[in-house]
Parts: sequence; structure tokens; C-alpha cells
Amino acid sequence: MLDHVSIGVRDAGASQRFYDAALKPLGYSCLSQSPGSLGYGAQAVQLWVNDAGRPVPADADSGLHFCFSAPTRASVDAFHAAALREGGKDNGQPGLRAAYGDNYYAAFVIDPDGYRLEAYCSKAQ
Repeated sequence: MLDHVSIGVRDAGASQRFYDAALKPLGYSCLSQSPGSLGYGAQAVQLWVNDAGRPVPADADSGLHFCFSAPTRASVDAFHAAALREGGKDNGQPGLRAAYGDNYYAAFVIDPDGYRLEAYCSKAQ
């Protein structure tokens, strides 16, 4: 359904350290870079991180979050650890979420600009 998503940040350079580290364990990297703009994905850019004059204010009650597919449960764990090392905030430790499904293994973080992020793996192991 979606080709890509773009988010506005205060400083794409600072965001790059966070997103490079957090997305690497999931198999995603920065595929496009220009001043103030970063494009992440596996084979094509699906997430744009751009400098913005007025980034959307963080709002925990908005329901907005972005969920990244993870190839393994270990990659979910690594996503969470890397995000916290690079300035993210914990918003849910890695683990099974039985209320979401039998094999719903996920972790949740908040990036330095306040965006809520999730990494999710549906595999049984």
C-alpha cells in the first residue's frame, strides 16, 4: 500500500547516527544521502528522514508509530539495544506480546525527536 514514509526531524545529521545503528540489525541502511535528507531501506528507500522547519511534535497519545519488519527475534533485541545506545528511549522491552498474536515478538523505542518506533518479528523462534 505505501511506497514510503517521510518524517521531519530537527537535525538529519544527528538522526543519522540513531537510524544507522537502530536499523542495521534489521537489515536496513542509508541508501540515499544529501544535505538534510536521508533515505533508508533494504533495496529501495522506504523511510525518508529529512530536516524540517517544524517537525511534528511528539505526542504519545496520537497513536502514531512506525513498525519495522525484523528478520529474527535476535534482530529485534539488537534494534532495541542499538536504539537505546544512540539516544533513544525505551518504550517496551523486547519480548512476546501474546495479546497481539501467538508469535508477535517486538520491541518499542522512542527516537531522539519523539517518534515511536517498533521492530517486529513473527517467526516462532
